[in-house]
Amino acid sequence: MSYRAEYIWIDGTSPTAKLRSKTKIVSAGAPPTWGFDGSSTNQAEGHASDRVLEPVFTCPDPIRGGDDVLVLCEVLNTDGTAHASNTRSALGAVAQQFAQHRPLFGIEQEYTFFDGARPLGFPESGFPAPQGGYYCGVGADEIFGREIVEKHLDRCLAAGLEISGVNAEVMPGQWEFQVGPLSPLEVSDQLWVARWLLYRTAEEFGVSVTLDPKPVKGDWNGAGAHTNFSTEAMRTSYAAIIGACEALGEGSKPLDHVKNYGAGIDERLTGLHETAPWDEYTYGVSDRGASVRIPWQVEKDGKGYIEDRRPNANVDPYVVTRLIVDTCCTVLDKAGLV
Repeated sequence: MSYRAEYIWIDGTSPTAKLRSKTKIVSAGAPPTWGFDGSSTNQAEGHASDRVLEPVFTCPDPIRGGDDVLVLCEVLNTDGTAHASNTRSALGAVAQQFAQHRPLFGIEQEYTFFDGARPLGFPESGFPAPQGGYYCGVGADEIFGREIVEKHLDRCLAAGLEISGVNAEVMPGQWEFQVGPLSPLEVSDQLWVARWLLYRTAEEFGVSVTLDPKPVKGDWNGAGAHTNFSTEAMRTSYAAIIGACEALGEGSKPLDHVKNYGAGIDERLTGLHETAPWDEYTYGVSDRGASVRIPWQVEKDGKGYIEDRRPNANVDPYVVTRLIVDTCCTVLDKAGLV
């Protein structure tokens, strides 16, 4: 029996890559290597436009159902090498290098629904009531888009994705879902597929989704992708927790990370709205105004995880997980905290 395979990949659009997808009818067996026109996705020139789709993660298609599947792919050149836009390949190398640390991630994906040119729930002219009551709110006067959120959650679960929760955020039409805890490659693959399902589900309601880190200027929170991280040593030792926090603040590391944490990060990390300034690095217990937060329970238990609050909603998960693993595990290695 043939089935439909929806091939999903990340394109070469700059500064923020976009998701692309197309359908292949597969007669039998696993989804094969396929190809596409890279000249239409900012990944090739027209005179040599072929690019390769190499399946790396497959899950049930919760939209079409039956035997149909979603197929996340890496983009390769025709000689089999990783395309310049393929950030997954570099993460794979780092994850393998530090596999003995058994790193785990949980990523909190914030996003904003838009109805045309305005956030869902904003009046046609002017602004709604100030933020505050919308966060985890209830009621038609404060919550907008819940039916999309619930359908997206259902589909993520049906696809077998490790979604660990959803909640309304501080601005009308702004929501969050969380993926993980999972290994670096797993959390990144699943976050990209969950993003695709979000766009696809909102499409059915005539609503668009943006990962813009500052979708509304002024006194409104931005949208981030707070990234929770731990290693085996951090899950058993507070010294490793502090070691990871210190590692992220060493030398040029703060700026090395921030410049790769999503386009427009300076608009969001201003020191206001529960953010630290983009050009400063701090960490603290239960401090949502710090660059990196140590949850209060972690200090109490003397073990656990840390939350890097700097990544934008539009961050590439393959990049943020690679940077955090490389920076933190290098230092923990030297300290013998493995």
